[in-house]
Amino acid sequence: MPDLADLFPGFASQWINTSSGRIFARVGGKGPPLLLLHGFSETHVMWHRVAPQLADAFTLIIADLPGYGWSDMPDSDQDHLPYAKRAMARTIVDLMQRLGHVRFALAGHDRGGRVAYRLALDHPGRLSRLAVLDILPTYDYWERMNRLYALKIYHWAFLAQPYPLPETLIGANGEFFLKQKMASQTKSRTLDAIDPGALEHYLAPFRDPLRVHAMCEDYRAGATVDYEIDKADREAGNKITIPMLALWGDAGIASAAATPLDTWKQWATNVSGSPVDSGHFLTEENPDVTARLLKEFFLPG
Repeated sequence: MPDLADLFPGFASQWINTSSGRIFARVGGKGPPLLLLHGFSETHVMWHRVAPQLADAFTLIIADLPGYGWSDMPDSDQDHLPYAKRAMARTIVDLMQRLGHVRFALAGHDRGGRVAYRLALDHPGRLSRLAVLDILPTYDYWERMNRLYALKIYHWAFLAQPYPLPETLIGANGEFFLKQKMASQTKSRTLDAIDPGALEHYLAPFRDPLRVHAMCEDYRAGATVDYEIDKADREAGNKITIPMLALWGDAGIASAAATPLDTWKQWATNVSGSPVDSGHFLTEENPDVTARLLKEFFLPG
């Protein structure tokens, strides 16, 4: 296995004890706290091109979600509750409080975006501002699943299949699965935008059967408990009330199902947003524009 490159020079590495085990985070910069959460098939490393552009204005906490990267893998149960976004959001609140940040701003991509909007709904007093990158709510993805969308996000249903089906198939050639999936989600349909050193970080968990299982548990939760929790909020009319930004790749996943901003307006009372010239991986395919839009939003006025 190749050595994993340090793509965050000048940032500290920390493992923070939480109620769900240790969470790994890179910490650096100066200013108000801004937490950055990654998505599936990636780790905290996905922020490596954006972080230097934000570090002059924010104290960045760039964390691996539970089960991902270098964070601990919670033991799951038959209902996949430890991997529900509600449980992950509680862990993130715990993480930030232990770092001394009772209130903070938060940006999340993909699965990290799902943890982020769940945190905003469950713990509204904790967040000052929220940004989500290339997602719609979990409820909307499942409700709008049709032939074309199912082909685009086939991995949602595949990874949510009962153990050990996806784990076994991925275990046969995890590198092929990851590279094929990531390339199909970029605007160029290649991995040209992904730094080779970052790609090695993303490949490492796919060589570990326990990590693969944890990621599958994340998606099993998404197909069950996460959907039901979202549905309950939707039916109760609960909404995110803090300022919210939605960004999406103009060739990304979120835009394939609906106009993302119109969808988020059904879930939030104060949301703005725009497309970025990108596929799914905004922070790596178009980091300069993504960083600029995030900085403008998180530093209003």
